[in-house]
Amino acid sequence: MAHPIFTPEHEELRRSIRAYVEKELRPHADEWEAAKDFPDSVFRRMGELGFLGLHFAVDDGGSGGDYLTMLVLAEEMARCGSGGVSMAISVQCEYVTPPIAKFGTAEQKARWLRPAIEGRRIGALGITEPGAGSDVAGITTRAERDGDGYVVNGAKTFITNGCRADFLLLVAKTDATQRHAGISLFLVDTDTPGFAVTRRLDKVGMWPSDTAELAFTDMRIPAENLLGEEGKGFHHVMWELQGERLSAAAGACAGAQITVDATAEFVKGRRAFGQRIADFQAVRHHLAECQTAIDAARALTYETAWRVQLGEYPVQAITEAKLLATRTHFQVADTCLQLHGGMGYMMEMPVQRAWRDSRLARIGAGADEVMLDAIAKSMGL
Repeated sequence: MAHPIFTPEHEELRRSIRAYVEKELRPHADEWEAAKDFPDSVFRRMGELGFLGLHFAVDDGGSGGDYLTMLVLAEEMARCGSGGVSMAISVQCEYVTPPIAKFGTAEQKARWLRPAIEGRRIGALGITEPGAGSDVAGITTRAERDGDGYVVNGAKTFITNGCRADFLLLVAKTDATQRHAGISLFLVDTDTPGFAVTRRLDKVGMWPSDTAELAFTDMRIPAENLLGEEGKGFHHVMWELQGERLSAAAGACAGAQITVDATAEFVKGRRAFGQRIADFQAVRHHLAECQTAIDAARALTYETAWRVQLGEYPVQAITEAKLLATRTHFQVADTCLQLHGGMGYMMEMPVQRAWRDSRLARIGAGADEVMLDAIAKSMGL
């Protein structure tokens, strides 16, 4: 039964995305996991189908849909069988392009936003550094004004899509004497002299999603590549992070549900001590607790998304939804792996992938501890 926040148009979109995911992505999940990569043609195909710009303005190349279309995409991408593929697409749709749509000039939108929505250019978001993650104000990559442009020096790490990206939304310091007020955003083509991918990182999970270390050595970029106002980058990027977090919450709830459903089928077919595993009360109760936790996290996520749709900016609720949903996803995956017994620890079982992939969301886009501190501050503590 569809949730009341979704219209018939949302459900029609859901059917369309699901058909694509099940036909063109899911069958390749194991192959892409083994290769620890997936083809760039996925971006182009999703662009052709209109899935990379669902809630962007038609004038910018998008579909003109509402905010809730983002939830539909995040939920249906969870069915693709690979957290890495879903992550890479999410970065394109919810991390990189929204700030360009909100703060970009007409020329910047034509050069970077429209091609990204069409899947012709792949983007990455350059925030995290070896010495600064959740502490965005602590970044040290410098963009110093020099004549009619900027010269950038520094490094980034843990950059999703960093190896394959055609352009980077770069977060850099334009005033080293300031923290928050010294940050600016830049759009950088990755073929710019001085830009280098220094290493592809080897991760515990999210294997097909390339994650890079980047270096900038006397990289010169023109002044027109500045996105938004100089010195306002922190506020611009923190606004973007809220959409990133809500997308993560929606995907986490969907991923947890898929894992529970698959585990319920497994325990009904697996026998031990002369009966189905599903007949043991302890097993049934574990799955009942998982389902209850998912429903609670999904309810908070949907309510929060509805508030955003109504024009609110509920930062505390978004933070709570991200915290609860991503924790729930990992806890559910861990419980379900346990219920698979030894088979759950085998690489041939999808539950081990869910367990590995779900762990990252409790770190990325704001670690649990950062989310908790933000919530406490919102409470006046």
